[in-house]
Amino acid sequence: MGLLGTILLYVGMVLMSNGLYRIQGMTDKSIVVMNVFTGGLGLIMNIVAMSYGICADKGPLWFYASATGLLFAFTYLYVAVNTTFDLDGRLYGWYSLFVAINTVPAGLLCMQNIGGNEWYGFIWWAWGILWLTGFIENNLKINLGKAVGWLGLIEGIVTAWIPGFYMLLGLWK
Repeated sequence: MGLLGTILLYVGMVLMSNGLYRIQGMTDKSIVVMNVFTGGLGLIMNIVAMSYGICADKGPLWFYASATGLLFAFTYLYVAVNTTFDLDGRLYGWYSLFVAINTVPAGLLCMQNIGGNEWYGFIWWAWGILWLTGFIENNLKINLGKAVGWLGLIEGIVTAWIPGFYMLLGLWK
């Protein structure tokens, strides 16, 4: 739980930062900082975990956890790069749809105690809704306004920060 707890602690902060950025109507590039930190941390930790998995001959679930962890890392790095260079957000929207689709079976697997438990299943589906907003706004061109910011802020607290904090203390089931 240490690896996941560590990453979730920072995922919580980046979701809250991105949510507050949206709610407060900020337009500068300050959003990049926490996205780079969190995306970089997730990238490094998941690559280290996968490397360990190769050396320790871990099974498929080990790599599944790292692969799904990289969905997060790439999301935050993608947001950082798009924001820094003012890139067209449509490919990010398609990436977000890809990730949102992956949250459906990930949540279903958790409901069967594969890769997590029922709580993780609900968390995956909550994240899927948030990722889906990236597609809706960037590709369908529907402005969801501050609702996306509030969703990010609430999900950052409830689905990442609190579980991550409890995982680090060994109190999360």
